[in-house]
Amino acid sequence: MIMIILAINIVYVTLFTIRMIFTLKGQRYFAAITSIVEVIIYIIGLGLVLDNLDRVENLIAYAIGYSIGVLVGMKIEEKLALGYITVNVITKEYEPDIPNALRDKGFGVTNWVAHGREGERLMMEILTSRKSEHSLYKTIKELDPKAFIISHEPKTFYGGFWVKGIRR
Repeated sequence: MIMIILAINIVYVTLFTIRMIFTLKGQRYFAAITSIVEVIIYIIGLGLVLDNLDRVENLIAYAIGYSIGVLVGMKIEEKLALGYITVNVITKEYEPDIPNALRDKGFGVTNWVAHGREGERLMMEILTSRKSEHSLYKTIKELDPKAFIISHEPKTFYGGFWVKGIRR
């Protein structure tokens, strides 16, 4: 019984986490389908625990399953890597060849000269899929190990060459 409750809750919370990610990423149909399975599993698991409230180990299994489900859901989300990120990069030194090196690797780069405390810097804004995120960071660090990198997830896209690919 303990292993069943544990497994059910791991599956339930994993599906819950994935559904939330689908919802946040605007994947409404995937979110809706996932929620059907999620709720069925949730009701079964909760029913097992409520039918056996006198057994503390069932409550503990439920709680542990919940926490493991969160971890598993997060790991799956990392593998799915849905969506896009915008990465802002400020180089340590002004190096005009970096944008072309990134473009040669398939990244879209908009760049300009910025002025920092210690002189001119190269500022770049790069939009890429989350699946390419780690490859981009690795490439930037190879080109400028002291570059300042910050990223965020954009919500809306208008114009530019990326929009055609994103809509597909």
